[in-house]
Amino acid sequence: MAITNGLVKAQGKQPLFSFGVISDVQYADIPDGRSFLGVPRYYRHSIQVLQRAVKGWNDHQRLKFAVNFGDIVDGFCPKQESLNAVEKIVTNFETSNCPVYHMIGNHCLYNLPRKKLLPLLKMPTLNGQAYYEFSPTPEYRFVVLDGYDISAIGWPIDHPKTMEALKVLQEKNPNSDKNSPEGLVGLERRFLMFNGAVGREQLEWLDQILKDSTELRQKVVVCCHMPLDPGAATYEALCWNYDEVMEVLHRYNCVKVCIAGHDHKGGHSIDSHGIHHRVLEAALECPPGSNAFGFVDAYDDKLSLSGVDRMASTEMIFRL
Repeated sequence: MAITNGLVKAQGKQPLFSFGVISDVQYADIPDGRSFLGVPRYYRHSIQVLQRAVKGWNDHQRLKFAVNFGDIVDGFCPKQESLNAVEKIVTNFETSNCPVYHMIGNHCLYNLPRKKLLPLLKMPTLNGQAYYEFSPTPEYRFVVLDGYDISAIGWPIDHPKTMEALKVLQEKNPNSDKNSPEGLVGLERRFLMFNGAVGREQLEWLDQILKDSTELRQKVVVCCHMPLDPGAATYEALCWNYDEVMEVLHRYNCVKVCIAGHDHKGGHSIDSHGIHHRVLEAALECPPGSNAFGFVDAYDDKLSLSGVDRMASTEMIFRL
């Protein structure tokens, strides 16, 4: 009987498959610092958390894949070192014995534009888009969303998607510093430059994927750097159009779990349709010697996250 963060795994029913998770490594070869809220950040140590995660995944020996939920290098990384830092982190991920699926976060885009970043992450996408799906077994489908599809960062400054994002910020955030939520109330506090939105074309693609999954009787896990439910995260961390994304997800009973990063403290909620929303604790905020990564067992009726150290374990039982 194995115990990881209080979750007891009895010998018995075997999972359909298992996968690894980590989020917000935000490595940089700079001294430790603090977030805007004063939370300590351990920039050099975070790569050690990643290395221990990969070793843990490899030691597990039965992981089908792992998922990195974005923000691999911190925005404070000196720009002349960005490419080397990204390559260093990617190289560490590539020591995993199982495939690793990536998604982009705001800190990734502070360091490199999409056209340089996506090939390094080996994303199976076209035309600068960073959304895709994969099916590890016939029973499950994973959908990776591009939450920075509409964003003021990552695209060329004159790109239509940049223009659309700047228009949103201009309308929704009156502050000269568009990363400041000052004066914004409640859910309006999400309209910050470090967030973004899922575009129309991606929403239509998502709808079709969920339609197909319903016909195939698959259970769907949605992955996005930014959280999609206000109950699981601070309002400042939400995707701009989380409500539109959730309206699509709620059309179908196949969506069981949404997993995200971005909001470093982590969180968990179950929404009105029974979908679990799990926001993962950040590797960046692990003091030296501590960890934040996990192993997820997938069953017919639940996902069971066994978290290591600062990552909380979570049993996500599906609503029928």
